[in-house]
Amino acid sequence: MTQAEQARADLMRIYRAAIAAVEPQNLTSQALAGTLTGTEAVTEILASARRIFVLAVGKAAARMMAAAEQRLAARIADAMMVVPHADLQTDAEAIAAVRRARLYPASHPLPDHSSVEAATAAIAMLDGLQANDLLIVLLSGGASAMMAAPAGPITLEDKIAVSAGLLRARASINEINAVRKHLSALKGGQLLRRCNGAPVLSLILSDVRGNDLATIGSGLTAADHTTFEEARAVLIRHSLWGRTPERVRDYLEAGAAGEFMETVKAGDSVLQRVTNIIIGDNGRALAGAAEAAATMGYEVERWRELHGEAVDLGRAMAAHLCAIASQRRCVLAGGEPVVTVRGAGRGGRAQELALSLAIELDRLAPAAKIAALCAATDGIDGPTDAAGAFASPATVAGARAAGLNPEECLTRNNSYPLLKACGELFQTGPTGTNVTDVFIALVNY
Repeated sequence: MTQAEQARADLMRIYRAAIAAVEPQNLTSQALAGTLTGTEAVTEILASARRIFVLAVGKAAARMMAAAEQRLAARIADAMMVVPHADLQTDAEAIAAVRRARLYPASHPLPDHSSVEAATAAIAMLDGLQANDLLIVLLSGGASAMMAAPAGPITLEDKIAVSAGLLRARASINEINAVRKHLSALKGGQLLRRCNGAPVLSLILSDVRGNDLATIGSGLTAADHTTFEEARAVLIRHSLWGRTPERVRDYLEAGAAGEFMETVKAGDSVLQRVTNIIIGDNGRALAGAAEAAATMGYEVERWRELHGEAVDLGRAMAAHLCAIASQRRCVLAGGEPVVTVRGAGRGGRAQELALSLAIELDRLAPAAKIAALCAATDGIDGPTDAAGAFASPATVAGARAAGLNPEECLTRNNSYPLLKACGELFQTGPTGTNVTDVFIALVNY
């Protein structure tokens, strides 16, 4: 095995360690046992419950529910899990291990009628709660689309039209959530109002920057700081108001005028009954990666958060790696870059970051021993079948040998075909977890 091949093998081993550190079933099991840091109060919460109800929703729902059933067994009075249609095959083993919970496959990233069916079933289960029961919510990324309960006169078609418009307009996740919450009967903490006074324990796998409870799954069990007026302003700001369904415009305007109840705000008494605990996040994944890298003899460095344009991050990372090229080091970073789409190509944020990095490495230090991997922790980078991509100073030479222009591909947001042609794509399939992206670079390997 050549040094370059060994470096790639090391990168994959470190990535696998990051994923293992945020494996949902293990984290949920430890949390329910009270052995995970920050979950010491869980055993007391469980002991005080007469009956236990469990709602698992998100990309990790099946694995989290499997752990809940294994830990709580006959204490569960009722349970349901909402799983993405696309993950039914990937999570077949975890789904098969679940015996008591009802399965509701649902749509992602846009809701459909299966999402409404799941929300309707969840509301029916919540209606059966009593004050001395306990609701456990197992929440992971993707929940916003997978459980859709349109508010008031709003229809599913209205919600789909608005969500699709916001996605096309490249609204931020915070803007999208502000609108989603105010068109929902459950999001923005409103799920808590349906629990009939029962306490709620929410165990959360975070897929958002800063672990903002109000953003993960659109804050089903958390306070919301946005308002009807802000939701309306988002649509106006992105020039969508005139194209928004009339029912939505009327509802948001009536809500802003105080005719409908706002989402749950800080200080609301229902928040006294909920315990929200982040059990897995990007930081935990990076800690697992760091431990693996250290066992391989690398000095580990944590770089800054991956926040901002993928192209800019790739260039900045290349400059940093070249500056330390004489040291044997593993540089780690995590977060979620963004891509401003200007072309009609195919790729994802991790692939665009990898291509930008490779181009800059080729320019700054074409002979340097630097190898990197940029990948999504859920195994899905944008609308592609890749988790991300490898990058090194040799990537550009490989692309040109294949007759491709790296700079042109980057400009056209067409990283996928280039990276595929030169053997740099990283393909894992869905991993069953999701804590945004990781960046791993090996220097002087």
